[in-house]
Amino acid sequence: MAVTVTLLAAALGCLAVLSPRVGAVVERTADLVILVPPVLGLMLLALAWPGGRRLAVTTAAVVLGTPYAVRVVAAAAAPLAGAGFVEASVASGERLWRVAFHEILPNLRATILALFGLRFVEAVYVISMAGFLQLGPQPPEADWALMIRENAPGILLNPWATIAPAIAIAAVAIATSLATEALAPRRGGEVAAR
Repeated sequence: MAVTVTLLAAALGCLAVLSPRVGAVVERTADLVILVPPVLGLMLLALAWPGGRRLAVTTAAVVLGTPYAVRVVAAAAAPLAGAGFVEASVASGERLWRVAFHEILPNLRATILALFGLRFVEAVYVISMAGFLQLGPQPPEADWALMIRENAPGILLNPWATIAPAIAIAAVAIATSLATEALAPRRGGEVAAR
């Protein structure tokens, strides 16, 4: 889910800054989708999709998470779109997708990695929320959010049955965030020399 959102955002964000028409469509669509509260959007898609609980939750997370990510990539790519090496590629007749993927994206490694970390944490949050609200996987499937929900009434008798899955969810989110930060280039704001 986080990989799909990051890839879509990278492609759409770079193309949006290179083409004014694509940028206008992407911006208007993002504005409309951002208006939908994530919990409401998740509930609407999950409840309207008969029998597709996991697929519905994944689709909702991708649809609702991509507009924010596109905005981040477009904001980071906008200064690069006016750089000399990008203008030279466009003037030489390169296709927009080639300019986006060969000229702009390599210079956004730090932004893309940070975005992936954020989207992964959001994916963990959305999946956990869906499991807790019983919109995602159902018992007897193994799911940390379901464990929290099922063990919540007995929290006074055995608090670890609820605390352990919550710690596991937090540990996965924090570990991924720290890993993406460690992998990011130290000087992410500089444009590579051509």
